[in-house]
Amino acid sequence: MTSSYPSLTRALAEALVDVLWFIDGSEDEQMDQDDAVKVMEGVAHVVSTLPNDQRQALVELVGEMAAAESDPARREFLEEFPEGFGLVDDES
Repeated sequence: MTSSYPSLTRALAEALVDVLWFIDGSEDEQMDQDDAVKVMEGVAHVVSTLPNDQRQALVELVGEMAAAESDPARREFLEEFPEGFGLVDDES
């Protein structure tokens, strides 16, 4: 079986975004909203503590994903991802 992803990093970024997109759009009946917030904040903490070069690489990957996204709502989620998850500094 051949992967459709050019790298492990790309595959993991796609999987992470898929999970966060699901959580972000989940209703109370699908997921406890307090748990959803904890997961989102946990991810934001982890990615915000990555070294600058790794954060920049993730920002670039998410940007590529946003550019290729055909669903307007998901594209908006991807475009807001770097700021929303602490990948860019406030002064950026």
